[in-house]
Amino acid sequence: MVAQQQVFGGDAQSERPARPLMEAMKRGFFGRCPHCGQGKLFRAFVKTVDTCSACGEEIHHHRADDLPAYLDIVVVGHVVLGAFMTVEMTTFWPMWLHLAVWAPLTLIMALALLQPIKGAVIGLQWALYMHGFGGEDDEIETHSKLEAQ
Repeated sequence: MVAQQQVFGGDAQSERPARPLMEAMKRGFFGRCPHCGQGKLFRAFVKTVDTCSACGEEIHHHRADDLPAYLDIVVVGHVVLGAFMTVEMTTFWPMWLHLAVWAPLTLIMALALLQPIKGAVIGLQWALYMHGFGGEDDEIETHSKLEAQ
């Protein structure tokens, strides 16, 4: 069996038309197809559609994996911790009030930002031709690496 070699960047990238990175990420952030901006990106809370209903772009092969959750934790953690530290330095709240404010705020922010962040990550992958958005199959790269070992 002859293994195909995938080439990223350099000559392989120059043959492809540039895709608008920020526009694709913005479309994904708002839950729209990164290609056309018309079709919905999600069919459930964080489950993506297989293909765009407007332009037919295949979305099913994206590989957002855990990155959206990590980014969500970083953003929410910085905002909530900064707000908590500011309140703690300027006022005196009893412990029950801290729990009543910060625990729900953290949960609400984390859930509210998870889908937009995942959409932006999918938009990033589309714009950079990653994980099948450029026509390549990720399985080829995986098999090539396994055969080399």
